[in-house]
Amino acid sequence: MKSILFMIPNLGHGGAEKVLVNLVNHMDHSKFNITVMTLYDEGVNKQFLADGITYKSCLNRSFPGIAHMLKLLTPKQLYRCFVKEHYDVAISYLEGQTARIISGCDDPNTKKLCWIHRTYCSKKDAARLFRSEREAQQCYDSFDKIVSVSADVQTAFMNLFLLNDKGVVLYNTNQSDYILQAAEKPVPDNLFKKDEIKLCAMGSLIPVKGFDRLISIHRRLRADGYPVHTYILGEGSEKEKLVSQIAESKVNDSVTLLGYQANPYCYMTHCDLFVCSSFSEGFSTATTEALILGVPVITTQVSGMRELLGQNCEYGVITENDEVALYQGLRTLIQSPEKLKCYREKAVERGKIFCTENTVCAVEELLFSLP
Repeated sequence: MKSILFMIPNLGHGGAEKVLVNLVNHMDHSKFNITVMTLYDEGVNKQFLADGITYKSCLNRSFPGIAHMLKLLTPKQLYRCFVKEHYDVAISYLEGQTARIISGCDDPNTKKLCWIHRTYCSKKDAARLFRSEREAQQCYDSFDKIVSVSADVQTAFMNLFLLNDKGVVLYNTNQSDYILQAAEKPVPDNLFKKDEIKLCAMGSLIPVKGFDRLISIHRRLRADGYPVHTYILGEGSEKEKLVSQIAESKVNDSVTLLGYQANPYCYMTHCDLFVCSSFSEGFSTATTEALILGVPVITTQVSGMRELLGQNCEYGVITENDEVALYQGLRTLIQSPEKLKCYREKAVERGKIFCTENTVCAVEELLFSLP
């Protein structure tokens, strides 16, 4: 049995945290002894870890200045401080802080992997949580494999760190059967109205998700006479700003912030269209879940969307990554019920590719292939 350590900053409500829990829960526990270690003992997804998975944390919580404090220690010192047991494979499931820690493992019998979940445009950005760009290069050089969640993410990362011989692309794990079952659960009465065009978006309420521009687009669509109602699932640091924007735009009755929902799928499945308004993504978990549910997708051009929706947009609509283009794409779809119906059928077809079994097997095969 292989002993596997997955390390991640926390198990909050972000996409990477969610798909890590999905992955470890569905791996073959008769072949892998799995430990999930968080740098900070925080996050709603901790409760969803399956029985038989060992959970550990390094620090009770994060606090201002902790990132700078961690840089005072070398990667080797951090690894020895936080990881006290031997593992056959040690994995940083996110770039940055935990990648720096896992890179400090000097046990020749431990294989080291790092997952990359986002697209980096500069080496400076990718090295933000390291002492320097040089240290970041040395740390990533030390990994046996660099796993990217999409081809776009891999290309961008390899262009910065020149580690092509170590790169592999593996898609995120979603609980496809559970998603479909959970979608059948009831929602609050009178939440969805038959005479409205229901738009859905989901993700952490942070600037990169572009929910502010989605609200601006919503206001413009309403002004144009389209009876749209936008539902946004998620929590985050931008919530108060979004609430203020909704009030100032006078769309309180047609934009609903649903907050964090343990079961977002029963809400998503009632919607006519899923919108990804992000400025940047790695491989959008929420978009994958929408496809599994058969909800038509329109998205800005961000990493991973061609892999999700097809190189020629056979399975959904991809617009330029700006507010005007997304508005025009939404308006065109809203005006064409036949297109929406077609994309709904295509979404169901595409969602089957990202079933749980396929993505978990790919990870297990990689782990077994390590010499």
